[in-house]
Formats: sequence, structure tokens, C-alpha cells
Amino acid sequence: MTLQQLEYVIALDNHRNFVRAAAACFVTQPTLTMQVQKLEEEVGFQIFNRSKKPFQPTKEGERFIESARRILNEFSLLKNQITQEKEQISGEFRLGIIPTLAPYLVHRFLPYFLKELPDTNLIISELQSEHIIDSLKRDAIDIGIMATPIGENQIREIPVYNEPFLAYFPDGHELLNKKNLSQEELTTHGLLLLEEGHCFRDQALNICSAAPSQEHQFFEYQSGSIGTLLRLVEKGTGFTLLPELSIEHEKLNKNNLRRFLHPEPVREVGIVVHNTFSREVLLDHLKKAIKTNIPDYIKKVEEIVRIKWR
Repeated sequence: MTLQQLEYVIALDNHRNFVRAAAACFVTQPTLTMQVQKLEEEVGFQIFNRSKKPFQPTKEGERFIESARRILNEFSLLKNQITQEKEQISGEFRLGIIPTLAPYLVHRFLPYFLKELPDTNLIISELQSEHIIDSLKRDAIDIGIMATPIGENQIREIPVYNEPFLAYFPDGHELLNKKNLSQEELTTHGLLLLEEGHCFRDQALNICSAAPSQEHQFFEYQSGSIGTLLRLVEKGTGFTLLPELSIEHEKLNKNNLRRFLHPEPVREVGIVVHNTFSREVLLDHLKKAIKTNIPDYIKKVEEIVRIKWR
């Protein structure tokens, strides 16, 4: 039994396809297949049931894969500790970020981060919150940036900043007569939302005081685009809630924005990693890159109401 064979098994469990797993491991498909078969002969049972499509781990295989992940995580931890002791941060890292953050945050911190750590290669994917959590548990990504807290035992959270929500109304809306809003004044009637699965949708519902009724409107946009919601608002279809970083990026009528009374509702944005992740210097650099490059008004929120999403 070798570490390489364990890596092949984990790749198969992640991709459930021999061709894609082999490509992820940078080997040919026959090589991967042969090594997995050798491993199964050595342990005395089938790790995967190939009769099902897509194939799935057997009951014995599930336990074996869980142990294999622990072994590889510990091995990775050991390698990372050695690298960290040499004060070198290099290599490839996989980062997932939620779609309602990515357009407004990545361009701010990424150039600074790469300048500070030129020997790193970040592979960035937009993933919904639950997919980030699942990917961290499966070691499919190394780091996530998302709305926190999430309260998962296997996941470590590093809060970075609090981002206020603002309301965006169409022309003529009655609440535009107010300078600032209270959460009690908002209902879900006319509220435009993203599709289910976005934590931003759940946060928006939590801000509005009234429970959803049959009269309220929902708009689901499969790509998760806040920009599309804004265009609908401007056509008078309804109103929506916006995280503050999106305001500078999107084209909108600033006169139709309203802040909330203090304490303002906010979303906490944080970095999340699996408990086994040990590259503390890398996390420190990422946190610094984000905090250094977001506007000062985002960091100076004092009286807040943190909005949960799950």
C-alpha cells in the first residue's frame, strides 16, 4: 500500500470517473486503474462498486476512504510543517468563494496577494456556501471565502470583516421618503431574491421582519446575479437588499439606496479552512490582502446586527 495508491482512491471518490480521476492525478487511466486494483487485491475487498453508474464506494470502501483521507491529511500536514519551518510559501492552492462576493472582492485582494506571494498559484472557483463546506471536507479545495459563521465542527473560521446591507428601491417606493430604515419596516412583499442555495437569499429573508406570505414575490436567477436583480428593481418589479461592496461595482441610482438604522444588519465575511489545514502564514497573508484592500468604511462598522444564513 502506497500514498500514491491512496491518492488515486481519493481522486476516484471525488470524481467518480476513471478518466477524470486519472487526469486530476496526472497519470494515464490504465495506470490508475491498475494501481487501484492492486490495492483492492492487497486489502482483500472491493473499494468501489463498479456495477453502479456512476460507481460508488462499497461499505468497506467508505470506511477505507475515510481512513485514507485522514492519512493523506496528516501527511500533507507534515509536509506543510516542514515547508513552513523553512519560511517558504509556494505551490498551488485551491480557493472557493461565494458568487455574491467574488465580483466585488477578488479584484481587490488578488493583485496584492500575488505580489506578496509570487510563488503561489491560486485556483479560484465560485461555489455556493454548502459546496464550499463540502469541498473543504472532501479536500477538493484548500480555502474558502464566504459568509460566516457556519458552525461546522470540522471547519475553522477566521472572521475578516463585517459588510452592511442596504436596501435598493424603485422610483416612487413609499420607503424612499425615509432617510434610514428599521428592519421592522421591511416585509417580504416585493422582495427580489436569488435562487435557493445562496446564503445571501437566506440573509435577505432574515432581515425582513415579516414571514413570507402568498402575496410576496420571489425572483430566482440561476446564475446568482445581483446585477440582474438591480435591473429588475429599476424597472419597478420590486426591491432588493445589497451588500455594500456591490454598490461601488454595480451601476445604480444612489438616490434609491437606503441604509438601516443602527445597529445595521451585516454579513460577516470570513476565511474558512478544514481543521487540518496548517499553512498559517498563507492565511495571514490572505487575511491581510483582503483587509488592506477593502474600503475603510467596511472595516469601521461598530453597532451591527450580524445576519445568519443557516
